[in-house]
Formats: sequence, C-alpha cells, structure tokens
Amino acid sequence: MDHHSIANLFTRSDGSYFCARWGRPIAPVVFGVDDANLAVFKGAVEAVVTLAGHQMAETDPELGANLMVFFCQDWDELIAVPHLDSLLPDLGALVERLQAADANQYRIFRFDEADAIKAAFVFLRYDEHLAAIGADTLALGQAVHTILLWSDRAFDETSPLAVIDGNTVLRPDIAEVIRVAYDPVLPAAARDASHALRLSARMEPAQ
Repeated sequence: MDHHSIANLFTRSDGSYFCARWGRPIAPVVFGVDDANLAVFKGAVEAVVTLAGHQMAETDPELGANLMVFFCQDWDELIAVPHLDSLLPDLGALVERLQAADANQYRIFRFDEADAIKAAFVFLRYDEHLAAIGADTLALGQAVHTILLWSDRAFDETSPLAVIDGNTVLRPDIAEVIRVAYDPVLPAAARDASHALRLSARMEPAQ
C-alpha cells in the first residue's frame, strides 16, 4: 500500500486529511447483548488493540468507559438509555437523522486537546443486514473502525476484513496501517497529508 492509498484512508469527503489514534487506554463496555456476545466484542477489541501495540483498561479515570457500544432494535430505544443524553446533548436530533436515513450503524468520536481519540460511541441497530453477519465478524469490524479515525469513505468500496479459509480476518494491509499509525514516534493526530508519507515509510513490505 503506497502513500496515496494510505492518504485516501484518512482523507474525508470534504478533502481534509485527519488521522487520529487513541491517546489513552481503551476501556470498552457493550450494552444490549448477552454475556457470550459481550465476550466476543471485548475479545475483538483486545485483539486489535494488541495489534496496534496500545493498551486496554478496566476503567477510564475520566469517563469510566470510553468505548461504548450500544445495540438496539429501534433507534428510539437510545432515548431511554439513562444519562446518554448528557454524553450526547443532541441525542434526539441524532435519533431522528438515523431514522430518516434508515441507518443500521453510527459512530461518534470525542477528542482530547491534542486531537487524539479520548472516547468513541458506537450505535448498532440490529436489522436483517447486521443479523446476517456473524458476531465475530461484526465485532472485528467495529473494533477496526474505532481503533483509528478513518475517513468517512475509507471502506465504502472495500471492507477492511477478508475471508481466508472460511474465517473472517483483518486484511494484512489494513493491519499494517494500524500498526504503523501507533508508532510512538508519530503524533497521535495529524491533519496534514504528508503524514501518510511517514506511515508509508514504516510499512513492512508485503510477504
């Protein structure tokens, strides 16, 4: 993957470049699933965090949990989640937008003073499309989507996942981008596309 391909992963629809990684250990919590699926989601997050060379935590000192995943059958259910409106003051308007778009997933990121990710909220409406995806695949996909701030169109045409011998895995080229983006020498966030050149220079040659 050359620097142009990498730059495309972080260049948004408006033409701006923004790559950000987590600036603190990730403390995940998942609402609306049973214990078995909870373990699947936390396992997927841990696997991607380990790949990045980052850290997990039981709790975040500021937020308690900083990666929150919400499953629902209907977007209206989010309105009834205790204290969610205090975390997302525009929750009502967001629910209306999601309903109007017939969306089945949505992610919101929060950033610290250095533009590093400090929190992420993932909302999943369990419709027939998500139901057709295995829990392992869904969990891995969401873990990948939240380990970095990707472009809003990064995976519109090609999934970050691949199926090998019947198993869903993270694409090696995307795994390598995640790994190098967490290089401690690089800044936690960058808004200049020259950052993609620095990522490219650290990529291992494909085997």
